[in-house]
Amino acid sequence: MIAINILCVGKIKEKYLKDGIAEYAKRLSRFCKFSIIEVEEEQLFSPSRADIERTKEREGERLLHRLDGYVIALCIEGKNLSSFELSDFMTRLPARGVSRITFVIGGSYGLSSALTARADFKLSFGKNTYPHQLMRLILSEQIYRAFMIAGGGEYHK
Repeated sequence: MIAINILCVGKIKEKYLKDGIAEYAKRLSRFCKFSIIEVEEEQLFSPSRADIERTKEREGERLLHRLDGYVIALCIEGKNLSSFELSDFMTRLPARGVSRITFVIGGSYGLSSALTARADFKLSFGKNTYPHQLMRLILSEQIYRAFMIAGGGEYHK
């Protein structure tokens, strides 16, 4: 069974997000070993460009130390895939010897350049920007949808 991790910055406080993610984690348990790994969010001391970059770098270092398997970075400059294309992409990875996929979601200011350079694939969910906490729920749902599409399930219709 393939292992899928979502590696992300910070903790979720909102109950509705926790509940939604827990629901998809439960649904995904029949398809994969699913886990969410959180690293500490860096405190931003000023909105200066230098502090923002420093924040991304520090969070990036924490994320880089936790990477495992095939790394997919979520970033706006990544490739935009439909749900069907994501399903196809994910089902082809085990045939290439991939047994663990780690999706990475950055913090409020995105991912460090070191992390995006390390990624095996960059994935975009369009030109819109989503709160990083909400992106965990969206990504969890899309991973579940990918498995349902691959298995011919009715969920995706």
